[in-house]
Amino acid sequence: MIRNYRDLTRWEMEQIDKEETIVLIPLGALEQHGSQAPLGTDDIIAEAMTKEIQKALEEEGEDDFPMLVFPVIPVGLSTEHKNFCGSITVKPDTYYHMLYDISISLAHHGFKKLAFLICHGGNAPIVQVLSRELRSELGISPFILTSGAFTHPDVTATISEGNIWDFHGGEMETSMVMAVDESLVKLELSEAGIPSAFEHNKALKPYGNVSIGWVSEDWKTKDGKPIGIGGDPSGATAEKGRIILETSARVLVPGLKEIREWKG
Repeated sequence: MIRNYRDLTRWEMEQIDKEETIVLIPLGALEQHGSQAPLGTDDIIAEAMTKEIQKALEEEGEDDFPMLVFPVIPVGLSTEHKNFCGSITVKPDTYYHMLYDISISLAHHGFKKLAFLICHGGNAPIVQVLSRELRSELGISPFILTSGAFTHPDVTATISEGNIWDFHGGEMETSMVMAVDESLVKLELSEAGIPSAFEHNKALKPYGNVSIGWVSEDWKTKDGKPIGIGGDPSGATAEKGRIILETSARVLVPGLKEIREWKG
């Protein structure tokens, strides 16, 4: 069954089948998401995603799915946002060693299957390196999952017409937060961000991988003010957010089932 790691007693943890149980580790961040969305957007989405994943599994009859949900890691690698007020980041080696030590502790207790749920794209490079090292050093099976199905047709259909650059802190992420708690979003303060530093780069495509090498100051408002978000979040709604969260969770279910069957 799916349970929260932190809710178990030591005795209950001792009864867990460590060989078969997946430990889902949500990786969030504490960073700016424009003027309208909270600094904890990625953490909020991470917590919501774990609940949606559980719901999606139960809807497929997987009530006894062997998974423990680890507490959200609330701070990550947010170097590209450090010049915006409120953003918190750690050094790459600090983040690596924190996740490494958590993984070592889990492996020490016998867990073999770790699934890192990336809810902030900036964390991905470190987790990719970590996964290779853990597999090599410990012989355990680390897996990497991405929380947002942002290229899924059901998700892209929620984006307002003309909002072709929707990305970090844009309409989709703002909608996801609104689906959790609309009071956290100040939509009246929203401004659109465009990729001024590379908007004419023909290799850069809407909804593609634009996170490599980007700096949040490159995304500016029409008057040239650094805003650090992509797209226009003004069309965000809680209903759009629910569609995105539910779709993203459903997309992850097949992968989680494969992890369950993985024998190493």
